[in-house]
Amino acid sequence: MYIKLIQPKMLKRPMDTDIKMHMAPPLGLLTIVNLLRKDHQVVLENENIQKINYEDTPDLVGISVTVDTLPKAMEIAQRFRAKGIKVVAGGIHITTALETIPQNSFDVLCVGAAEGTWPNIVKDFEQGCLKRIYKCNHPFSGADIVSPAYDILEKDKYLYCNVIHTSRGCPFRCDFCYNSGKEHLYVNREIDAVLQDIHAVKSKHIMFIDDNFVGNREWTKEFLVKIQPLKIKWNAAVSINVAFDEELLDLMKESGCQSLFIGFESINSKSISGVHKVQNITENYERAIKAIHDRGIMINASFVFGLDGDTKETFQTTLDWIVKNKIETVTSHILTPYPGTALYDRMVKAGRIITEDLSLYNTAHVVFQPMNMTKEELYEGYLWIYKQVYSWKNIWKRLPKSKNQRAPYLLFNILYRKYGRLTDWICKRITYKRIGMIAEKMAKYLN
Repeated sequence: MYIKLIQPKMLKRPMDTDIKMHMAPPLGLLTIVNLLRKDHQVVLENENIQKINYEDTPDLVGISVTVDTLPKAMEIAQRFRAKGIKVVAGGIHITTALETIPQNSFDVLCVGAAEGTWPNIVKDFEQGCLKRIYKCNHPFSGADIVSPAYDILEKDKYLYCNVIHTSRGCPFRCDFCYNSGKEHLYVNREIDAVLQDIHAVKSKHIMFIDDNFVGNREWTKEFLVKIQPLKIKWNAAVSINVAFDEELLDLMKESGCQSLFIGFESINSKSISGVHKVQNITENYERAIKAIHDRGIMINASFVFGLDGDTKETFQTTLDWIVKNKIETVTSHILTPYPGTALYDRMVKAGRIITEDLSLYNTAHVVFQPMNMTKEELYEGYLWIYKQVYSWKNIWKRLPKSKNQRAPYLLFNILYRKYGRLTDWICKRITYKRIGMIAEKMAKYLN
């Protein structure tokens, strides 16, 4: 049978260019491709990089859904269902917020891991007995995880195709995160399977895109020992407690770690305690930063603004702290209560949700009533801190002490953030893949 998988187009945030849309391929859908293609014809259409072909007639359509793409996903589904084609919706939002999905929006809802649902969906479709909901109910282990179909990628359309996941989920359950939902899962993959993926992407620079690369530190240590002989450079997202395990930090440095994405979220302990981010102790932040920087590893710090301990003064205080600690890159978000999370349930009960337009739930809009500032102050502060962090003055002030960090630091801060639109214009003329390769080579050469 013929199966079409679709990634709906995301909405850009104010600071994003089309580079964001072309950053990396959707690994979830690529996993489904590899899961089914032995017995079926499977195609993937990513609306972020191409138009959806509505003229063909697949037997079955699958759509990956996040909260902000749900309205778009429903529009896509309507067009195919109007032709009598069955549509399956899955992804993180369906799994977390199943009860909130409009009854007649999709034919099938897929909850949990694709490996534990899609084979049954296809079998039941062929037998004419499709059910409304499929859940991955059996015990799910790392051995069950299927590798993405890297070989089908249109590599010229992505900045990075060297993206790999070593786990699913996160052991922590911060209130604002999807991982606080009922369908909570955390498993590590088998190390040999991850090593095979590293070889499959054919790159010496790997981006591990787990929710938490160090969720199981003993697994991570064993894995880092295994990748040392590969002589790769890599980046990953981690929880801040990694900084207090010297053995792990040393293994990261020795195995080629270049930078770590860390969810600091706030430098205000009252803001942190209000969302049960138990792994973050604000008093230890600067010690953690020093431990990471001392090993020549850069930090991409994530902040969430609008937490209940925040005021309009929070933005200036946070900026001063970022500059003081020479944080190399910063990703900022407006607090967003995703349906299905503990934060959303609390906001609903308090009557603080101010819009049900889910397309706005992309961490770039104010969709709730803040506690200690107006919604206008929150939004303006969010825009202000981005401009300030990536001003020439503060780019210079944050210049890393380590000479080995300066080339990649300047490439990101100037080419991606400061002049992202110019870089995107160049990407569209010589391909995103080539720009990504040039950036990697420049960083390596200048070091």
